[in-house]
Amino acid sequence: MITTEATKAAPAPAHAAPAAPRPTKRRRAWDEAPRWQIYLPLGIYLVFTLIPFYWILLFALRPAGSTSLVPWPMTFVHFEKVWTDRSFGTFFYNSVLVGVATLIMTTLVALAGGYALARFDFKIKRAFMLGLLCSQFVPGALLLVPLFEIFAGLQMINSLGSVIIAETVFQLPLSMILISNFIKNVPYTLEEAAWVDGCNRMTSFRIVVLPLLRPGLIAVGSFAFVHSWNHFLFALMFLNNQEKQTIPVGLNTLMSADSVDLGALAAGGIIAAVPVVIVFAFIQKWLITGFSAGAVKG
Repeated sequence: MITTEATKAAPAPAHAAPAAPRPTKRRRAWDEAPRWQIYLPLGIYLVFTLIPFYWILLFALRPAGSTSLVPWPMTFVHFEKVWTDRSFGTFFYNSVLVGVATLIMTTLVALAGGYALARFDFKIKRAFMLGLLCSQFVPGALLLVPLFEIFAGLQMINSLGSVIIAETVFQLPLSMILISNFIKNVPYTLEEAAWVDGCNRMTSFRIVVLPLLRPGLIAVGSFAFVHSWNHFLFALMFLNNQEKQTIPVGLNTLMSADSVDLGALAAGGIIAAVPVVIVFAFIQKWLITGFSAGAVKG
């Protein structure tokens, strides 16, 4: 068979077109790693994380003077001691009151301030935002003297209100920045559409914007609650009466210069930690969503 130049140059039939090469999947370093190289470091980290918690449970549940590494026979004497004899019931109530009040006040004020920062432009807006950011570098210890003078002038020393106000002021800068970022992620056109339908700014905010801020509000509120629950310095300086003290100060009373009641201290630590663990167990999904949304500028 004679092959001419024309036949050589003729295109191949459509049905004989070569198939496109399949894209090769790029393999990553951890895809090729054996499973044990992943699970072994995680297991070691988990052991070192859980050992302190087990040690606290061990001291809280085993009898005084026991050296057993297993809390058996189990006893709840230390919990009864700290709850009744050491007034931890009162400390717990005061901590709940401070935490809930700080949560509400911080969320409300940060919501109003964050909306103003997200939706309005004013001359000192950039300077105000810079001031909020710079305030995060100021340690709480530097605020003790001026706050003490202010509360003394207002006759609020030895009042839970002084601790609530101090905790709220300390939490507001970060909370306001986070809330403003949450609101920026809500499209402004949604509010404009509500205005066209006859809503005023407050009504449109309540109906349109506020339901979309639920993850952010949970994140900010939980952060304020946990910080006020665990904060030791303000409660120590502003509360002198034992009936007004909170759990962190109550834990400090279990330690003296001569001796430390390890069983009572461990039981008090568990009482202080359990509410925070329960709160985070219920809101962890909203907490992660809220902080990830607040970290992105819309």
